[in-house]
Amino acid sequence: MKRHPVGLMVALAALGLLAACGGATDGTGYTWGWYTLNPWTDKGASNLSFLLAGIGLTLGLSLTAIVVSVVMGVFLALSALSNSMALRSISRVYVEVFRSIPLLVLLLWVYYGLPMVSGLQFGAFTAGVISLALSDAAFESEIFRAGIQSVAKGQREAAQTLGLSSRDAFRFVIFPQAIRIILPALGNQFVYVMKMSSLVSVIGLQELTRRANELNVTEYRPLEIYTALVVEYLLLILLTSWGVRRLEKRLSSGVR
Repeated sequence: MKRHPVGLMVALAALGLLAACGGATDGTGYTWGWYTLNPWTDKGASNLSFLLAGIGLTLGLSLTAIVVSVVMGVFLALSALSNSMALRSISRVYVEVFRSIPLLVLLLWVYYGLPMVSGLQFGAFTAGVISLALSDAAFESEIFRAGIQSVAKGQREAAQTLGLSSRDAFRFVIFPQAIRIILPALGNQFVYVMKMSSLVSVIGLQELTRRANELNVTEYRPLEIYTALVVEYLLLILLTSWGVRRLEKRLSSGVR
């Protein structure tokens, strides 16, 4: 059966930690208990599998939230650049409000408060997506606005000369160039969302951080378990950053 590359890399990292520190006593007298995550024992393999099972939810939550926030960010950016005073005001108020609210506070309000206002009960995953998307959309909006404004005015004039409508000029000329410009910033925002997804653990979503907390309650080996959690997030972020750089390079190579 084909292994998931992220899970495999995390498992290899855990094995490296086991080999380096298993059962050793450091200078402070602390005895490392890497047997807790030893894949060669039934209990260790079970604990390691329990931790790794949170990767899917972390990635799913992050990807869903970033897609929603990007769509919202584009509409907010276009509103900020429109000729309508009302749309510009709505965009500015949204950006200022949601950039000012701490994500954890927003998450708790969406999960516990919004159902009382709307009458709808949201699950932990849905509440996490809503909170992350609402918060990140404010940042995405500013990124897209800056990217669109950075495209040379001559490109717009050239599109008009070719007879393109304003909508087609934006779709086929302005937006593709803006994407190349802002891709590194978008990649940074995805990394940010992935890291902030750990906050969703406070409302019970079984992602990486929640699973580490639950495992620590039963095993009480916080140093080993949270070190493994650090390695998991480190590998996820490094792989994400590598993917963004590859995509950026591929888009850049298409520019003549």
